[in-house]
Amino acid sequence: MLLPRSILIFTVGLLLLLSPSSLPSIEAAEQKQQFAVDGKVLELEESNLDAAISTFDYMLVDFYAPWCGHCKRLSPELDKAAAILAELKQPVVIAKVDADKYSRVASKHEIDGFPTLKIFMHGVPTDYYGPRKADLLVRFLKKFVAPDVAALNSDSAISEFIEEAGKSFPLFIGFGLNESAISHLAVKYKKKAWFSVAKDFSDKTMEFYDFDKVPALIALHPSYHEQSIFNGPFEEKFLEDFIKQSLLPLALPINQDTLKLLKDDERKIVLTIVEDENDERSKGLVKLLKAAASANRDLVFAFVGFKQWQDFAESFEVSKKIKLPKMIVWDGNEEYFSVIGSDSVEEENQGSQITQFLQGYKEGSIIQKRITSDSYKAFRNSMIGIGAVILVLVVLLVVTVMQSLKEEPSRDHVDHPSSSASPSEALRSGDKEDKID
Repeated sequence: MLLPRSILIFTVGLLLLLSPSSLPSIEAAEQKQQFAVDGKVLELEESNLDAAISTFDYMLVDFYAPWCGHCKRLSPELDKAAAILAELKQPVVIAKVDADKYSRVASKHEIDGFPTLKIFMHGVPTDYYGPRKADLLVRFLKKFVAPDVAALNSDSAISEFIEEAGKSFPLFIGFGLNESAISHLAVKYKKKAWFSVAKDFSDKTMEFYDFDKVPALIALHPSYHEQSIFNGPFEEKFLEDFIKQSLLPLALPINQDTLKLLKDDERKIVLTIVEDENDERSKGLVKLLKAAASANRDLVFAFVGFKQWQDFAESFEVSKKIKLPKMIVWDGNEEYFSVIGSDSVEEENQGSQITQFLQGYKEGSIIQKRITSDSYKAFRNSMIGIGAVILVLVVLLVVTVMQSLKEEPSRDHVDHPSSSASPSEALRSGDKEDKID
């Protein structure tokens, strides 16, 4: 007896959408597959990636494509790092998987460019944006598997902690602060920052970090040569507010890497567009923006050079004919605001002009606008990831099934072949995005 057409459609769709790892199997019922920790990069496939992730507490996975030039240059660096990381007391395993060949792996882990590196801590993934040279990568990952809160008992221990942590993420040092006060927050934000408490330190250290009473929580951005000081109150709400506001530097330079850092920040962005962010006039303006940011922590301050990223700048109605610098307030998505009478920043009295701009924004003297740039929207879509595409396909599949149920013919009739595209053809036409090298 022929199965109803709706059942066939539903079955085919589920088989296409569900990865093998989510289906019951004999292998899943058995013990975890064992992998050798021999200092070599593990070559994984779709069939054993999940087993490896569940086996190791810490694993760095390189999702690569054989044709990708960046991937080829990264490979020997990973080989060097793997040998060192395997010898740690808490080993970090490095693995790689051909995400171009295994497209369902790419979809599941939202891989939209090559190479993409992800750290799996106890099975939980986070994107890796750290250094990719072997020695720096080893230093970074050593710190990544360190305790949630490092206890520092001397001035030299503080210096060593800062050096080992590197410059990829902000650091928080609690001087005279009880570890229990920040331990919960250290776990919550471990993927974005390093945390420590200094229990013994000299007056010289207090002078160096410019604080004169304890407890004090210092936030450092080594790569931006910035620090912020929090003197309380040391209740969790206020501590978390300070940590969240200090995860980004006072004035964030916008590029394709740093733009991703804004995804989880709910604050509006005061964006300043300059001609060239490397010239002296722009550097002077950035210093003024940092001063404004210190007094307005409810906002994120950022800047971008028209010369450095023209396509991005043009998304905000900026062209070579527009007078720069220009300031707008951006919601981080497709909406932004111009402040009436305060768009451009003249060369004289720039500090007061920034103040006037912020005052006009907070008073509501604004014009609301939307980004229309196709290039920016394409970039935003790439940040969403392939997983969103699969979600849309699932919805379409359900709609198709529901529609077929309504149109189901009588069992006495024979189903005739349909001239429309099959579910597998529809999925095949949209199951893969262009990859970026």
